[in-house]
Amino acid sequence: MKSAGTHGKICLIALDNKRNTDLSAVSSLISSLAKRGYYCDKISKVAFNRSEDIVNAFEEGIKNYDNIIILCPLSMQNTIGDFFCSRLGSSFDALGVMNGVDTTVFMLFDNCENRLKTDDIKKILDGKYNLKYDSTVVRAVGAPKKLLEEALKKASKLFPDGGAFFNVTNVYDDIRIEIVYDSATPKISLDEGVREIVKILSDYIYALEDITLAEQLIRLLKLRRMKICTAESFTGGGVGKKLVSVSGASEVYCEGLNTYSNSSKTARLGVSELTLSQRGAVSAETAYQMAEGLSDGKTCNVAVSTTGIAGPKSDNTSKPVGLAFIGVGVDGDISVYKFNFHGDRKTITETAINHALFLTYKKLK
Repeated sequence: MKSAGTHGKICLIALDNKRNTDLSAVSSLISSLAKRGYYCDKISKVAFNRSEDIVNAFEEGIKNYDNIIILCPLSMQNTIGDFFCSRLGSSFDALGVMNGVDTTVFMLFDNCENRLKTDDIKKILDGKYNLKYDSTVVRAVGAPKKLLEEALKKASKLFPDGGAFFNVTNVYDDIRIEIVYDSATPKISLDEGVREIVKILSDYIYALEDITLAEQLIRLLKLRRMKICTAESFTGGGVGKKLVSVSGASEVYCEGLNTYSNSSKTARLGVSELTLSQRGAVSAETAYQMAEGLSDGKTCNVAVSTTGIAGPKSDNTSKPVGLAFIGVGVDGDISVYKFNFHGDRKTITETAINHALFLTYKKLK
């Protein structure tokens, strides 16, 4: 028997070649629905050449779920339409929606452009259950997994009847926490939930709105009336690229140096040859001197430096892949931070870029 929850029960049935292990279309659909406040109670992947399995999946959906979402090839449209028409006594409209007496069926195609969008599904379900969802976003960098889980667990208890859902994405340590809640949720519950997250993750948060890390840093630089320069080694200009991707960055971004070689570090930034020979290019001392070489006290108030080993090899040194040092100077006050990042070359560099931006934001704040 179907159980009536806040928005009824939803099942997702994906029909595909049994040899296809690419689940990106399914994952994308699940994520897109979740961002709109809807979650699948069951997800099934059925090979499209197994007719009996398909029928069983459809019959279970009709019996146990209020809403069925089907992801299938366009070539199966008519066959699926005929099946549900015979069982529910209705037909799919031009968007790909069938409204039965008890069950609503949505049909999406994984190999062509769909007229039916996830926003349409949300609108239909909102109307069906007389619901409306709102959301708010918290942005953070580098929060440990256990601490993040603790924050969400405690925050969820502050919403009545589990009236909030948390969508969390982590892209190279840049974390986006979206709190999706019923618009009928009392404001005090929302405020207390956000406050709990902020309290636990305070050391890692950079925004209480949906804004990028680079945008937030540019905004703060403008507020402080400061200008920033970058000297990068293993991040290859990535920090500067993130900054100039923001409209209006020219007001605060002076220059970026990509000092990849040791000779460049010496000639352009004044890094000591003795430091390079005794401590190495990947060291706290080198990161400090790189930032120091940018800070002239006139055109540049804020200096950011990066040096590290992105891999896949350790550059003929005994230092491990992923070792990195980030220097951040504000008005000549320079701090250096050590990291041991993990992953492939791209993951290490992109993660370091995000941490460099975040550390600069924190020092300015």
